[in-house]
Amino acid sequence: METFLITVLMISIPIVVLIVRTTRRPMGKLPPGSLGIPLIGQSLELLRAMKANTADAWVQARVQKYGPVSKLSLFGNPTVLIHGPAANKFVFSGDSSTVANQQTKSVKMILGDRNLLELSGEDHKRVRNALVPFLKPESLKQYVEKMDWEVREHLKTHWIGKQKVQVLPLMKNLTFNIICTLLFGIERGIRRDDLIKCFQHMIRGMWSIPVKLPFTTFSRAIRARWKAEKILKEVIEEKRAEIGQNSNSNPRDLISSLLSSGSREDEAITEEEILHNSMLVMVAGHDTSSVLITFIVRLLANEPAVYSAVLQEQEEIAKSKAPGEVLTWEDLTTMKYTWRVALETMRVFPPLFGGFRTAVRDIEYDGYLIPKGWQIFWVSSMTHMDESIFPEPSKFNPDRYENQLSVPPYCFVGFGGGPRICPGNEFARIETLVTIHYLVTRFSWKMCSDNSFSRNPMPSPSQGLEVQITQNKTIVTA
Repeated sequence: METFLITVLMISIPIVVLIVRTTRRPMGKLPPGSLGIPLIGQSLELLRAMKANTADAWVQARVQKYGPVSKLSLFGNPTVLIHGPAANKFVFSGDSSTVANQQTKSVKMILGDRNLLELSGEDHKRVRNALVPFLKPESLKQYVEKMDWEVREHLKTHWIGKQKVQVLPLMKNLTFNIICTLLFGIERGIRRDDLIKCFQHMIRGMWSIPVKLPFTTFSRAIRARWKAEKILKEVIEEKRAEIGQNSNSNPRDLISSLLSSGSREDEAITEEEILHNSMLVMVAGHDTSSVLITFIVRLLANEPAVYSAVLQEQEEIAKSKAPGEVLTWEDLTTMKYTWRVALETMRVFPPLFGGFRTAVRDIEYDGYLIPKGWQIFWVSSMTHMDESIFPEPSKFNPDRYENQLSVPPYCFVGFGGGPRICPGNEFARIETLVTIHYLVTRFSWKMCSDNSFSRNPMPSPSQGLEVQITQNKTIVTA
């Protein structure tokens, strides 16, 4: 009897397996491409291409070889590369039950797993709702004067009286000081100096292979993260004590605003979320804005017609001001051409080369399977430099944005798109416009270094974009 049962099982099990395999709904096949060497995959290839400023060509070569959807391995995870307006919409407006807003392992370990880039669904909505009130235009209007003061103090210290400057390091210094003053209320001094060093190491490690060896970029970034976290914990405790002593006062900085957010328990955010999102805001605001302003300076040195138009717009505003009078919100609303120049700069030289999402479940996309847990990689330049979307894409043309409706949705993704649009975009706009106003009205410049740049992971001009500067005769030092 026992022999008979074993025989039946041996015959029936393969039949059952065959029936299941043939009746199960197929999810599609994996995209073409190779995952490469375990852990490393194509990470070193991409990083080398970014450093050599050939990353766009590297991606284009993959598209020509494999098509619009392909698989590879980046930073320790199997990945699917997708591109185009439909891909951007899929990434930025995807259902959180399908696509999670999760970054690479290196980004997650450096910034923490409770920052806005990692959260999805109700958690993402809750934390975003806590951040947005402080970063919306109505709130930022009152900080234009402080930002104006920071920019003028920076120029007085680092530009006036100099013959040559390196723009990128100075813009990193400026944007970090603005963030510390306006968003975190951290005074100038040793603590602020230590923080900027920490965040420079953290940024370098965000696009790196997550190997914890003493000599690796990633390991240095992790050590810097722990030091930055310790400093920010001290700041959070100080802000909490201030709120306890002055419970009726309005929050004067982002951390105070986050500590005071949420009248209901389900609206409040945790200290861990405050900490992780503070680090995210510092990294995002410090690097992306400094790169944008640097490349505008680079662009104005190379495009005399654009420079003249920006100068004319800004001089008209300067002439309307009394000596020493600060810029106002109303002044910024008239800088329409200057902001179009900034948008076009972001199109041609996007601070973020691309980004990642994670498949929460098996996804069928464009006829291919994106397995659960795989990364989804999108690249900004794939639509920014598409001639079917932006005619003559290599030509710098700020007039593309004269009518915002002329740019199709999910094609220009300088600030992301849809529900995932950057909550700090208005802060970046104010910061950029105030800085450019004082640069063009007080200085003229010409390039000392060449036009080359690399990505690490943000675009970084050769020699930090060294320029020879001349102070305008009408300069006001107050």
